[in-house]
Amino acid sequence: MSTRVLRLPVVLERTGYSRSRLYARISEGLFPRPIALGRRMAAWPEHEVEAVIAAHIRETPESDMAQMVDRMHSERSTFGFSRHSGTMTGESMVTRPRSSVP
Repeated sequence: MSTRVLRLPVVLERTGYSRSRLYARISEGLFPRPIALGRRMAAWPEHEVEAVIAAHIRETPESDMAQMVDRMHSERSTFGFSRHSGTMTGESMVTRPRSSVP
């Protein structure tokens, strides 16, 4: 199983949020915080972004959305570990926006 991480432009494109709206939603606890990939690089796990989008489609109340985001943050500490053996699994990939040049 591969795990993709999405950089900011891709997250903005997929959600339709402006940059300021995205960070407001993060501050409100209604969107997952980015993960650090380096000193000046951050990204969001694709499955978390997709879960938030799906919750919007289902018209999930904000209180439930906040609980979902809290759960996502707490699950990050064990992400990638096999439950049975305690070993690392999966591979990571960074997704950047596609070029609009044909």
